[in-house]
Amino acid sequence: MPEYEKHLYMIVFPINALVASQLEPDQFGEHYTTGSAKHFSGKVIFAEIDNTFRNDHFEIDKYLADTKEHSDGSPKKTKFIRSYNVLEHVDLSAIKKLHLCTSNGKVLSLEPAEYTAVNEPGLIRIFQEITPLDTLIASTKDQREFGRFITRETKSKGAPKICFTQIEFNIQRFLDQNHNKEIFSIELPNVNPYRFYDCIIELQNKPQKLTKTIGLGSLLRDISYKFLRHGFWFGEGDDLKFFPMPSINELEDKYFYWWKYVR
Repeated sequence: MPEYEKHLYMIVFPINALVASQLEPDQFGEHYTTGSAKHFSGKVIFAEIDNTFRNDHFEIDKYLADTKEHSDGSPKKTKFIRSYNVLEHVDLSAIKKLHLCTSNGKVLSLEPAEYTAVNEPGLIRIFQEITPLDTLIASTKDQREFGRFITRETKSKGAPKICFTQIEFNIQRFLDQNHNKEIFSIELPNVNPYRFYDCIIELQNKPQKLTKTIGLGSLLRDISYKFLRHGFWFGEGDDLKFFPMPSINELEDKYFYWWKYVR
C-alpha cells in the first residue's frame, strides 16, 4: 500500500479552516473545486502550514493520526481540524506557501518574499480583507499601516490577525468617467458606484480620514485574479508576511498553464 505525505492546509477563502490531507497542493485544489460535490464551486485560496506547527486551539496530532489511506490504498483527501477562528491561532511564521486555485482546479503556488515597496503618501488604495474579515475598504494607509491598523489600532473594525489583498483599480479614471453624470457606473462587480464615489471624495477632502468602508462582503467571489495588485499579505501588528503575485510576463510565460484558465 502506498504511503502519502500528510499536509496541513489552511483555507483562507471562501472559508477559513484548518485541514489535514494526504493530497499534494495541486491535487487538493482540484479536489476542493471540482472533485467533490460537497465542496465549493469557484476560486479557492489556501496556505500550506508547517507540519510541525502546534497550538492548543487545534487538535492537530489527533486529526493527523486519523488522516490515513483508505482500505483501497487511496489517500485521505480532507480531514477538517477546525472550521472557525483559525487564522487568529496560526503563527505567521508557520505559513510556508500560498496557493491560488482557479474555479476549474488549476493551482498557482506563491512563495513568501520581503515586502520592500515604498509608501506613496496620500495614495488611495482599495483593500479587500479576506479572512477573518471580508470588508472592502478604501484607505490612504499603505499595506504595512493597514495591517497594523486592523490588528492593533481598531477594535470596532479589527481582528487579531488579517489576510488581505489590494484591488487593481484606476480610481482617477472612475472619477473622470462619472464626472457630471447622473447615473454612475463602475467596473467592480456588486459595488455601489455612488458609495464608492463618496468614499473616495471624503478621503481626498479630509486628510484626517484614513479609511472608509466601501462595502461588506468579498469581491473575490466575482472578480478575476487579474484584478489583484501586488499579491497577498498576512498581518499581525508590525509583522507582515507577503506573498507576491508573479509579473504579467511571468504569468504569460512561466505560469501560462495556470494563467490561461484565469477568468
